[in-house]
Amino acid sequence: MFLSKQAHTSRLQHRIAVSVFFFISGFTFSSWASRIPSMQQQYHLNDARLGTVLFIMPLGLIVTLPFTGVLINKVSSRVLMLWGALLYVLLLPLIPAAGKVWQLSFVLFIFGASRNFLNVSANAQSVSVQAMYDKYIFASFHGLWSLAGFAGATLGSFMITHNISTATHFYIVSATTLILILFSFSHTVKETTKQQEKKPLIVLPDKRLVKLGVIAFCSMCCEGTMYDWSGVYFQKAVHAQASQVGWGFVAYMGTMTTARFTCGRLVDRYGVKPVLQVSGCLITAGLLTAVTLPTMASALTGFALTGLGVSFVVPLILSISGRNSNMPVGSALAAVSIISYLGFLLAPPVIGYIAELFSLRISFLLMAAFGIMIALLASKIKKAHAL
Repeated sequence: MFLSKQAHTSRLQHRIAVSVFFFISGFTFSSWASRIPSMQQQYHLNDARLGTVLFIMPLGLIVTLPFTGVLINKVSSRVLMLWGALLYVLLLPLIPAAGKVWQLSFVLFIFGASRNFLNVSANAQSVSVQAMYDKYIFASFHGLWSLAGFAGATLGSFMITHNISTATHFYIVSATTLILILFSFSHTVKETTKQQEKKPLIVLPDKRLVKLGVIAFCSMCCEGTMYDWSGVYFQKAVHAQASQVGWGFVAYMGTMTTARFTCGRLVDRYGVKPVLQVSGCLITAGLLTAVTLPTMASALTGFALTGLGVSFVVPLILSISGRNSNMPVGSALAAVSIISYLGFLLAPPVIGYIAELFSLRISFLLMAAFGIMIALLASKIKKAHAL
């Protein structure tokens, strides 16, 4: 009884510690995303130039992704997660401090690289924690990420409403997350050398992983659009007041957060395919609602539906990928992430260029097609590959 209770306490500590790193990732990123309209004004960027600048951060992420699986297997996921988190939160205050656009671009490139190291290694840690439980808990980590995103978006709206500078805002976020890192790292999962050497470091992804990566790619295109352009959309298409610009992002993050904590029950009851198919339909319905009726009420409803649809896709895809028996967990997650994060790389600049040529509404309309693609591709997932 004592050993069982001790094991329960240990796995709970691991779960909480890894959850904290997911919270740090989401809180830091949403804090940045909430101030993108402020950055656009500070650096005097039109929509096309903003799209180009937003291209830089996911570029840093994509460039470093091929090395992430190797690093995880070399130094362990917990060590890479620590260094990625430290670099991530310490770089945040440098974003508004950059004097020129090229300096901003350089900081965002490193910011994106550190985000990659943090996210992939945190997902590898969560796979290890999931192995300690009989029930499905993987999506709860992403639920904490979304909760952090919701908190970061709410804080960002508060800062904007009260005319608090971006620099002050980011210093507060950086100091808070740094404290969380220092207190939680000791309880993360320690992989043994034996566990790390069981499989080769570099293995090419099979067709199954590529297919899963494409589904996640479609979702990440929509996520990238919502993170980078939701505030601008409410500002220019909905014509929201300055204090209401962040409301769309809050609505999106609110439904995403709530839904991710119910993912396990829904998957257990209905299965992976139906959940992913409905998710794709919700994404399309949400974006179409926001585009066809760009009023405050309808846009908020549309963004909320989009958040509901996006919420399940990436956690399910990553949890399936992490169960791949032909590759080390870190390598499998990195392989899928390379494909999926191309959505973050491509969507923001494409939105900007289309918006400059036509309008933001047209660019958001094109993003709605990715929801349909998710539903179609999910129907091809074999039952044996599901959870």
